[in-house]
Amino acid sequence: MIKHYPLLPLSNLKLNRFARTLSLAIFLALVSLFLISPFPLAAQTPSAASSLKKASLPPNLDELVARAMKAFEVPGLSLAIVKDGQVVLAKGYGVKKLGEPAPVDARSLFGIASNSKLFTAVALGTLVDEGKISWDSRVVDYLPEFMMSDPYVTREMMVKDLLCHRSGLGLGAGDLMFWPATTLSREEILHRLRFIQPAYSFRTTYAYSNLMFAVAGELLARVSGMPWEDFVREKIQKRAGMTHSNTRCSLVAKETNVAWPHARVEGQVRPIKPYLPDNINPAGGINSCAEDMAKWMLVLLNQGKLPDGSQLVSEKVMSQITSMETPIPIYKPAPELAAAAMNFNGYGLGVRLRDFRRYKVVTHTGGLAGYVSQVWLMPEIGLGITILTNQEADEAYQSLTYAIADYYLQAPAVDWVGAIAKVRERSRQRTQDEIKKAYDERNKNSKPSLPLEKYAGLYRDAWYGEIEIKHEGDRLLMSFKHSPDLSGQLEHWQYDTFVARWSDPELKADAYVTFSLNPDGSIEEVKMKPFSPDTDFSYDFQDLLLKPVPVKK
Repeated sequence: MIKHYPLLPLSNLKLNRFARTLSLAIFLALVSLFLISPFPLAAQTPSAASSLKKASLPPNLDELVARAMKAFEVPGLSLAIVKDGQVVLAKGYGVKKLGEPAPVDARSLFGIASNSKLFTAVALGTLVDEGKISWDSRVVDYLPEFMMSDPYVTREMMVKDLLCHRSGLGLGAGDLMFWPATTLSREEILHRLRFIQPAYSFRTTYAYSNLMFAVAGELLARVSGMPWEDFVREKIQKRAGMTHSNTRCSLVAKETNVAWPHARVEGQVRPIKPYLPDNINPAGGINSCAEDMAKWMLVLLNQGKLPDGSQLVSEKVMSQITSMETPIPIYKPAPELAAAAMNFNGYGLGVRLRDFRRYKVVTHTGGLAGYVSQVWLMPEIGLGITILTNQEADEAYQSLTYAIADYYLQAPAVDWVGAIAKVRERSRQRTQDEIKKAYDERNKNSKPSLPLEKYAGLYRDAWYGEIEIKHEGDRLLMSFKHSPDLSGQLEHWQYDTFVARWSDPELKADAYVTFSLNPDGSIEEVKMKPFSPDTDFSYDFQDLLLKPVPVKK
């Protein structure tokens, strides 16, 4: 179970002060009264007392869910709540796919994306319990081919370093090898890791990394002799009773009871194609449902103990997983969200650790094409909340999680849907203002330094690989060799900078493309960066350094 940090009840504090003022005889007499009481002491604790009956649900919960779904345009949502060792709710809302009547139910599968990371950590934790690995062991001792750009980091990287986002790589570094969907295998990605330059010193800075979890999945496979997908399915999900879940992105299109992914595209929410490659599975490949996520939360809240009394992982390992390894800076929230302000923030092994209204929270979010989700555990009050959605709207799960947590904390009521909607609109306006400023400030009268055909050619980045720029008629076309969806037209912006307008509008990831010239007018290199400040960080165009590939004569 996740380690508890309970607040000492007021009654206990009073008893302690009172006891210190009593004579030994009176104190012993009071103790004897407790000992002969017909009710066992365990029955007096709040957690035991509350387990005698099923916890209640927040009043008007269905109406609250409907309001959040409408406000943030979510077609389908699945909600699981556990409290004091019991499943209070596992329920679906809305539809699996816009334009079709099939409703979401408690067994409808959603891509849980980065909520898969804790499964990877727990899976490695089982190997720790078996003595096959240790958290402090070096990665190269299990994966000799593992290599970072810095030999020191290669040599010193420990197993736990893979799970807590402190590798020295920048935010989302290398994610273009995963999405949009690529043809690269996990083994190829592991090899290319060595060519990515660090953004920070090793173990100094939190920077979210899917790439390190892909490495963790390879390490798990190497030590266990089973692919990550099979190990997590057989050793974790099945033992936890998660009978409907699976461990492959590719299976989302093959299951019958699936909530289809949606996103806002060109101003309207619509179904989009699912993400299917399996190279990202250890960082985000699990598909699950409310019913199964409720079972998962019960195991986590019960120190890794399964319903049959056996341990999925030991209490010691669970404590290690949910202890802070990497601090995360705390920023002052928007005024509307002041009640959710944090006093601490950090990352353990596959989980984020923070507080909410001064109670410890073990949590994670997930985001994949057309899906976002959140798992939220409050060990001190025995509460677990999972919200799965089939639309890219973080605001829905955030507002509902806060509202449900407030109910069980008996906290003052806050209109979280309204508050978060205001913050979202302000953020959207800020993005629009920044884009308008960029348009206003560019030199519309500038021209490219070279004829368009001179920009065409084959370019290569050390870690991603090749991209091609073609000259067709009066336009330039860019395409990424390993990413079929990353193709589109280069629109001249100013000087020697263009904007890549991808043909697939679902990407929402247009990017600046800037050419640098040698003194003789030939192209020296090409750099890119996202066009909009709202571009998902996994489009790490800024990490690319494209060099022209010499033409063979």
